[in-house]
Amino acid sequence: MQSQCYNDYRFILNYQDHLTKFVLLRSLKSKRAEEIAINVLDIYTTFGAPLILHSDNGREFVNSIITNLNEMWSDVKIVHGKPRHSQNQGSVERANRDIEAILAAWMTDNNSKDWPTTLKFIQFQKNGVNRSKSE
Repeated sequence: MQSQCYNDYRFILNYQDHLTKFVLLRSLKSKRAEEIAINVLDIYTTFGAPLILHSDNGREFVNSIITNLNEMWSDVKIVHGKPRHSQNQGSVERANRDIEAILAAWMTDNNSKDWPTTLKFIQFQKNGVNRSKSE
């Protein structure tokens, strides 16, 4: 989303549970480790820390802040894969493509550039959360 900056937001963090495919989407202003650590901490303290955190080898995940964050959860192992390597991260890469397509369609349909707010609705849609309407 670097080319579609909105209120200084330029990036999307896609955190996906490998087993359930449940995704959590966060808009980011930067890819600095501090900002990513704050968002990962929010996810850990809401849903619990994973046993394995698989990243794409981005510098922001190798940084000492992320390592320190994971030291709080000594059971978490950080595994690094090749960036955008479909054999290692196929599920996340498919989710990224889906999210980009849904986001582009929503922005076009609604004539809006406010993609950070839209991420919440895309997360809801992507997770297939269906609720029956109350009578």
